Amino acid sequence: MTPASALVDQRSRPLRVLRLSLTARCNLACPYCCPDLEDPPDLLRLEQQLCLIRVACRLGIHTLRLTGGEPLLSARLLPLLQAIAAARATPGDPLQGLQQVALTTNGTLLSDQRARELRQAGLDRITVSLDGVDGAVVARMAGRPTATAGESLVQKVLGGLASARSAGFDPLAGELKLNAVIQRGVNEDQLLPLADLARDQGVELRLIEYMDVGNRNQWRPDQVLSAAEMVTRIRARWPLQAVGRPTGGTAQRWRYVDGGGHLGVIASISEPFCGDCNRLRVTANGQAFRCLFASVGTDLKPALHCEAELLRLVADLWRRRDDRYSEERQRMTGSMPHAEMAYLGG
Repeated sequence: MTPASALVDQRSRPLRVLRLSLTARCNLACPYCCPDLEDPPDLLRLEQQLCLIRVACRLGIHTLRLTGGEPLLSARLLPLLQAIAAARATPGDPLQGLQQVALTTNGTLLSDQRARELRQAGLDRITVSLDGVDGAVVARMAGRPTATAGESLVQKVLGGLASARSAGFDPLAGELKLNAVIQRGVNEDQLLPLADLARDQGVELRLIEYMDVGNRNQWRPDQVLSAAEMVTRIRARWPLQAVGRPTGGTAQRWRYVDGGGHLGVIASISEPFCGDCNRLRVTANGQAFRCLFASVGTDLKPALHCEAELLRLVADLWRRRDDRYSEERQRMTGSMPHAEMAYLGG
């Protein structure tokens, strides 16, 4: 096997990040994601997950992000984190190469006890999602029936942020962030309130363009509020200074001139970053996707009984990778089917 640093795809992009979904289920029903009510019957077992992560580390990944659906619904989460932590502390184990283990959650189930358990189990970072501050708007974005339900959701997420901070996830160290999907005509009026909330909470807000992931959300280009327009609106209220986007990163970052922290914008539609995308996504039942917008994946389960066989399969999958859908989108005619967001975890 060639050195991990030499494993690149057809566009010389290295494999550096593994996004592993634990469940397709969620306790919310966001229309842009449209999660399933039940998981597929063949979810990966703990030993299979560890085999996959170990192989990915041998091939060069430095970051593992656990996603869903809503990963806090998964009974597999805590045992997996504990096993990963043990491996990271074992001399000679490939998982010693993991620099970060992160989690994406909607935050509604992030109690004090759960946050402490996650921290004690070795989780390094948490990203919490919240698409507004106003109850009625949040209800629409989260598939909730009433403004009161939306207001309750906001309070639960704020409680989750507080729990994470109390458990030791430090926003100043980038260990606690806030994500928001912005959809034109639906929650664009929440830009300034969300930025104000994030500044007050001392967490970095990352604004995400509404994306054409999956086939259930009826996406249209006119529903996209571009990252540039988001930044313009926020900069009119708080002056910003550009920080840039790190190689392989998803967010263009800005710094508040008044010292109010940082802002990130993820412009998958208007400013694609396919050129240095370094992420492999694997669903909860072992389907590997080389692109967030791919239509089909590769089933890893037949190779999960043998680490050497799995390594050959994943390495070959990555070497043949040529995906750059976001860059090609504007030249395409007609629609293209995609795997659902709830399967891929974003």
